[in-house]
Parts: sequence; structure tokens; C-alpha cells
Amino acid sequence: MKNLQREDLHIISRHSNLTERDIERALKENIYHDKEMWQKFLRLFFITLGIGFTTAGIIFFFAYNWADLNKFAKLGLTEILVIATTIIVLLPKLNNTTRNIILTGSSCLVGVLFAVFGQVYQTGANAYDFFLAWTLFITLWVAVSNFAPLWLLYIVLLNTTFFLYTEQVAKDWSPLLVITLLFLFNTTLLLTFIFLEQDKKIERVPKWFTYILALGSATFATAGMIFGIFDGYDSVFPVFIPIVLVVFGFGIWHGIQSKSGFYLSVIPLSIIIIISALLLKTSEGGDMLLLVSLFIIVSITLVIMNLINLQKKWNHEK
Repeated sequence: MKNLQREDLHIISRHSNLTERDIERALKENIYHDKEMWQKFLRLFFITLGIGFTTAGIIFFFAYNWADLNKFAKLGLTEILVIATTIIVLLPKLNNTTRNIILTGSSCLVGVLFAVFGQVYQTGANAYDFFLAWTLFITLWVAVSNFAPLWLLYIVLLNTTFFLYTEQVAKDWSPLLVITLLFLFNTTLLLTFIFLEQDKKIERVPKWFTYILALGSATFATAGMIFGIFDGYDSVFPVFIPIVLVVFGFGIWHGIQSKSGFYLSVIPLSIIIIISALLLKTSEGGDMLLLVSLFIIVSITLVIMNLINLQKKWNHEK
């Protein structure tokens, strides 16, 4: 039996003649983590923690000793660290996971290098130039490593670069247009990773990675709808509404097909927030506030009840 859960074993033990030894063996084989898995988890956890603290320590080192360092020391130390971590990545004895974790730390140091360069020479460039350069110079590493945390860093940098560009250069773009473009960009990335995983074009994508992308997409969709409701007419809003409805419909369908409660909780929550904003737009009196409060309580209760029923149904179908 695939994907055997603890609840399944409880049901089997009550309705079968399996002995305690058989149940214990099934628990060890399917539920409990053995010594090797714990060692692997702790090894990766401490490596990630160490590299994260090291990168943070380097940043705080420069921040604390900035006035006492000359230009050569500031740039030279950062460049040496980037080169050293990159050389470590090329060592043949490292496994892929450790190599990718170190490469992620090195990618963060690239951002530190550009920040130090900008502070030393006071180039006067816009903030989006800094993030754009950071994004471009780690693109090759992201493509080669195909490591989910590094991809997440890359996507955050892309979003930040675009947002700062609209704040500092494309100032005439409406806020709803910016939100719409960010929503389309993140949704496209999410759909790309989902379809590539289904077609076996790439290795298994971690669920947490797609969940973060989906959460970001839902956040932009919710923010855009609320902004369009409260800020009056915008020429982008009539186009934004059907796109959001189509994406939400696909998300619910995908959640049912993949038996994922995440999509079936995030999307209804977003819809509840949007409907509440629409009601508050109609009236902000005390009666409407009471109605919105009751609506939120009832709707969230119904969503939770449906999710529980679906989860029970999915567990019985295993």
C-alpha cells in the first residue's frame, strides 16, 4: 500500500488480525524515521544553518567595521569570499545537496559584493539596478543547480527588481497594472513548475516551493481585487477580474485533482477577503460591519467543514 499513514494503520489494526509485532514493523517501515534519515536531516540542517549564519555574520561584519576598512579591504574580502565558496562548490567529493546549499550562500554573497561596490563608489544608480545586477550574475548558477531554495531567491530578486523599477522609473504605471503584471508573472512561474513536474521534464518539485509561489500569486490576486474595488475605475480592472477567476478556478480544480488542501484553503480565503471588501465598499456602517463579521465566520466555518470532509474522503480512497 502506497502513502500509508498512521490513521490507516489504526483502522487496519482494529479491523484485521494483525499482531502487535506486525503493526510495529509497519510503523517502522512506513511512519517512523530511521537513524539514517535523521542523520541526513541533521547534516543538511546544520549545513544550511552554518552557511546562513556565516552569510549573516559577513554582512554584520561589514556593517560594523565599515568606517575602519579601506576600499581595497571592503571589495577584496568580499571577492575572496565569493571566489572561495565557488571553488568549494567545484570540489568533487561534495554531494549535490551540500554543493547547492553552498552555492545558495555564494549567491547571497554576490548581493553583498554589489552592495559594497555601490557604497564604496557611490555610483548613484537606482536601487533596481543593484537587484538587476544581482539577478543577472546568479542566473547561470540558478539554471545549473536547479535547486529549489536558490530558485526561490531568484524569483524574489526578480519581483523586487520589477517592483523597484516601477517605483523609480515607470512612475506613470498605475498600481493596479503593477499588481496585475506581478500576478501574471508569479502565476506563470507556478503553472510552469506544475506542468513540468507532471510531464516529468524536471525532477520532483518540493511542495513547499509551489505552495510559496501559489501563496504569492494569491496575495497579488487578492491585493489587486481589493485595490480595484476601493480605488474606483481602472482600465486594467475589467481585464484583471476574468484572469483571476480563471486562475482561481484552475487552482481549485488542481487542488481536487492532486488532493491538496492547501489550494482549497488559500483560494477560498482569498475569495472571502475579496467579498468582504466588496461589502465594505457598499457601506461602512455598523450594520455592514456586523454583516461582514458574520459572513467571515460562517464562510470560514463552511470551508473548514468541507476540507475535513474531503480529507476523510481522500483518506478512505487510499
